[in-house]
Amino acid sequence: MLTVNLNEDEGIVLLEPKGALSKEDFTLVASTVDPYIEKSGKLNGVLIHTKSFPGWDSFGALIKHLSFVKDHHKKVRCVALVTDSAIGGFAEHVASHFISAEVKHFAYDQMYDARNWIRRTTSTHASTA
Repeated sequence: MLTVNLNEDEGIVLLEPKGALSKEDFTLVASTVDPYIEKSGKLNGVLIHTKSFPGWDSFGALIKHLSFVKDHHKKVRCVALVTDSAIGGFAEHVASHFISAEVKHFAYDQMYDARNWIRRTTSTHASTA
């Protein structure tokens, strides 16, 4: 199960996995963020908040995840991985080769810092645009 909360005022979506990710989880995320992106053009940030990476419940869920990233990565400015999982640091270094969003890893208890990083980064982008 995945909890999805979109703060439309800031253009930041919070994703909190509670167990292995399913195909339906990515359908839920798309149905939440796509109307916002359609209206505003971009999503300022994605906060992924999980103590440890839950994995996927099927190969189909992994494919749906990769498809979601492929379809959305150019429409997201920042991704904050707020997790104590080792995959957070790994993903921060590898993701820049595959997606256009800035990616940064934070410890699980640094949600406040992660949200502020997205705010600062996107305000810098806005002032230089």
